Amino acid sequence: MRTPRGVRISRLSAIGVAALIALAPVPPAAAEPQRDVMFVGNNWDGTVDLVDAEHFGKYQRIDVVPDLQQRLAEMTPDEHAAMAVIRNTAGEGHDQLVDDIAVSPDGRTMYVSRPSLGDVAAYEIDSGRQVWRTDVSGYRSDHMALSPDGSQLAVSATTANQVELLDPATGTVVGNFPTGDFPHENRYSADGRTLYNATIGRVIMPDDPALDPLKGNRWLTIVDTATNQVTDTIDFGVGIRPFLVMPDGRTMYAQLSFHHGFVEYDLVEKRITRTVHLPLSEDAKKLRRDEYPLDSAHHGLALNGDGTKLCDAGTVSDYAAIVSVPSLTTDALIPTGKKPYWAAATPNGQYCVLSNSDSDDITVVDFDRSTEVARIPVGDHPQRVRGYAVPTDVLAG
Repeated sequence: MRTPRGVRISRLSAIGVAALIALAPVPPAAAEPQRDVMFVGNNWDGTVDLVDAEHFGKYQRIDVVPDLQQRLAEMTPDEHAAMAVIRNTAGEGHDQLVDDIAVSPDGRTMYVSRPSLGDVAAYEIDSGRQVWRTDVSGYRSDHMALSPDGSQLAVSATTANQVELLDPATGTVVGNFPTGDFPHENRYSADGRTLYNATIGRVIMPDDPALDPLKGNRWLTIVDTATNQVTDTIDFGVGIRPFLVMPDGRTMYAQLSFHHGFVEYDLVEKRITRTVHLPLSEDAKKLRRDEYPLDSAHHGLALNGDGTKLCDAGTVSDYAAIVSVPSLTTDALIPTGKKPYWAAATPNGQYCVLSNSDSDDITVVDFDRSTEVARIPVGDHPQRVRGYAVPTDVLAG
């Protein structure tokens, strides 16, 4: 049967319209609303506080040891013994229940290392539900770093003298590499091609110059992330505390055990190029070296957004030092709470946030104005602080 001409035209028009729709550019999806948030790990509480990084209000607190009793029941006698050693040395009489924190690129999953439990666990940020848990080699987990693309989570296995590489989606260990003694901080280069690990040596050894060789290898280990192979090892001969590698991949700023300040280090020439000496408070002058917390005089180093200011945590002197880069001149010393033990820049690079581990609060310092702009109470013994942009729908309140 012959189709009427008018119907054919209508059908052709419909097909043309459909084709035009198919070829038309698809409008971009609306950007997901986000907030910049500081994640504060309360080491002795076993909780993480979420704090607004712009207005400094508090969101939810996440319990990261909901399975504590189960884990204790599952531990072997040697694991219980190791937990007691951690409690009486690094923990100052307390269990260490959260050391480091990382957040997935989509801002919905948080990863936490739990030193006394010797593991790493992942949590949904909105519900606090534990997603997975993975034991590390040896007895203690420490600092972590997430690769820029979110595909690899590096965690220091303290007593095994190695860094383990985990699949963040499942917690599966997919690789590892050897380090010096007591691997500590991990950092990826901005392009994700290089991973740096610093070791602090056996800081539980007495501070006796005659025993210094027994503290072991205090190395910076450099790894090619394409192969997970060590490409270089630099022997510092002293514990390497928090450090930063600048975008040029050559200049490194690092705090060292017992040093009040930090050093500038040339990774190509493998030498210290400048040393920054910062003052001691009157109380700090009265301390013996063996009274420093795990050999730390200064422990916390952060860089502002445009790379022109460093924020140095004067741990035993209770201050934040703002230092200009590249001149390395000191702009100001800002009083903090008691025993600031970490420093991190907010995601927008405007503020430095320091965790005051003995006064259970955090200090927020404006990099440019060199002033404290907020002091915020958190949980028991705040230690690591990290800043991330997260979707607003995962935040409480």
